[in-house]
Amino acid sequence: KNNQTMNQLNNQTKRYIGIDWGLSRIGLALGDDETKISTPFKVVSNIKDILKTIKEEEIDIIVLGSPLKMSGADDLNNNFLKFKNNLEKKIDIPIEFIDERLTSKAADALSGDKKNKASRDALAAMIILQSYFDKKNARDL
Repeated sequence: KNNQTMNQLNNQTKRYIGIDWGLSRIGLALGDDETKISTPFKVVSNIKDILKTIKEEEIDIIVLGSPLKMSGADDLNNNFLKFKNNLEKKIDIPIEFIDERLTSKAADALSGDKKNKASRDALAAMIILQSYFDKKNARDL
């Protein structure tokens, strides 16, 4: 157990970005593996802005919401696949995928204000990243 604690001290805190991909808006959230808390960050419209954020925020791991149908079958439409492949080509940090079903509905429940569409996407990204942390945490216990 003591060895594990020493290793955690030696390892830098890893920084994460959660991405809620959409055709016109892409929600971003930030978090780290020390606090395991995800916070909404901002909404961008293209991959260039994501890459800029990854660089500026010194991101170590990307958590990308993967669109699945309610049945659980992959609904990875061509636009999402193009986005994913483009992102993988332009960066050399790991990408983790998480089921993003219902994140927009959950974001609506949190935001309460339907007029503010932009924050909804950032909230959805926060939920994607937070559920990743929660799953990871459950595995580590």
